[in-house]
This record gives sequence, structure tokens and C-alpha cells, in this order.
Amino acid sequence: MTEPFLRSRMRHPDEKIADYPPLPEPLEVPIYDNHTHLEFADGENPLHHTEQLDRASAVGVRGVVQVGTDLVTSRWSSDLAAQDRRVLAAVALHPNEAPALDAAGLLDEHLAGIAELAALPRVRAIGETGLDFFRTGEEGREAQVRSFEAHIAIAKQHDLALQIHDRDAHRDVLRVLRRVGAPERTVFHCFSGDAEFAREVTDAGWYLSFAGTVTFKNAGALREALEVAPRENILIETDAPYLTPTPWRGRPNSSYLLPHTLRFMAEHLGTDEGTLAAQLSANTEAVYGRWAD
Repeated sequence: MTEPFLRSRMRHPDEKIADYPPLPEPLEVPIYDNHTHLEFADGENPLHHTEQLDRASAVGVRGVVQVGTDLVTSRWSSDLAAQDRRVLAAVALHPNEAPALDAAGLLDEHLAGIAELAALPRVRAIGETGLDFFRTGEEGREAQVRSFEAHIAIAKQHDLALQIHDRDAHRDVLRVLRRVGAPERTVFHCFSGDAEFAREVTDAGWYLSFAGTVTFKNAGALREALEVAPRENILIETDAPYLTPTPWRGRPNSSYLLPHTLRFMAEHLGTDEGTLAAQLSANTEAVYGRWAD
């Protein structure tokens, strides 16, 4: 059995360590968390990944995509997916990993490792990959672009979905996708753009994945993006242990808290939560396939 990876997440010096919130009311129509990081230990009483998955199952989250950010966590993710039918895996080198790997002469070796994992049957996505200009300066951008292009090629070679990490790099991400050609199923994980950018992404046939950020008080532009996005082009995620939705912002996040985001989205869109859940589940299976297969 895969042991918990228990990687500690970095915190702001002023951020307090808190405990996990209580379980929400279960959903009547189940959904999937299409982006989570079960390898992280968080909170005063860290939850084993099996307990996180059990809690998710109890509230109507029928499956998750466990996402790697380097070669070690990508291998862990693929191993867990092979052992637990509630889990599919996404494997990649996070864009912030690329500059250091490139400087050490290891980027190509690690990309080759990701390509090997991509052939495994329960690996259904390449991600998270993309561009992050928030933490990486000009000196690291060339390595990020090279890594991103390599991940796109791997996704297309294996007919896998692509999960994009895009931080402060909207136009550059689009330029790369248009230059080299995007995979058929491309997802903007934790979508952070406005309505105009949402239209550009969905006009191309790509998907927007909304996290707990859509519930934040200051996220008006993100809610406008949700409003204009075609329902068949939206997904939902936690990005746990980050981005805990209202009303539990500041507490550790986990897939079992996804109903809070779903209910907020349904209320904002003026639709029934069961109708939206059914649409999101159909969209998620269209991107990643069925969890039982």
C-alpha cells in the first residue's frame, strides 16, 4: 500500500496552523475533484490520504485527480491511483521546478521520467505544467517554456488531458498553446482570469476549472468568468490543501470540502445544485475518462 508522502506545505509567517473543518452536508448528485494534492500534510491533525478520500466519498465526491508537481510526487500519485479506484493521476514537473532542474542539467532526465509515467493506465493527465511568472523571474522563463512545450508533446503522444498552471502568464500560455498546438482536452487548473480571458479559453474548446477562490469576497472578476463560461466547459477542484472555500478560508482544505464550492457556484449561477453537479461530473469524465475503467 502506498504510504502517505506527508510533505509539509509552506505557510506565510502570520498564517496559523488550524484543524480541518467539519464535513458538509452530502451532495445528492456526486462530483469529482479534478485537482488535489493528497501528499501534503496539513493542519494540527494531518489526515492520512485514505481518510481524506473516505471523507470525500461520504459527502458525494466520488473521485479525485491526484496531481504531481515533480518526479517524486508524480510517481507517488501514479502508485496511489493504481491502488485506489477513487484516484486518477496527473504527472508533471511544476513550472517553478523547471529553472532549477535546467540549471542542474537534470530537466531532460526528469522529463523522460514523466514520459515513462504517462504510459501507465491510471495516469490520465499531464499536469500541472505551464508558466508561473509570479515566483520565477526573467532568467527562468526560457526553462519554463521548454518544460511546458515538452509536457504538451507528452500529453499529445499519449492522448492525455493537459492540466495548466497559469500564474501571471495568461498571454504567454496562450502563445505557447497556439504555437505548438494544444492537446484535445486542455484544462486551465484553478482558473484565475477574467471574463474576456474565459471567452478566449472556452472559444478554443478548452476547460476552466474553478477552485475555492471563486467563493472569496474579492473574486468578482472570477465570478464574471464563471458567468460567461459555457456550462460544458467548466470543471471544479480544491487544489487542496490550498484555497479552502468560504466559510472555512484559513483552515486546511481537502476534497471533502468541495460541496461548499459547488453550492456557491450553483447559487451564483441561479441553478439547482444537482443539475450543476451532473453537468460537472459529465464534463470531468469527458476530460479524464471513467474512474472505474
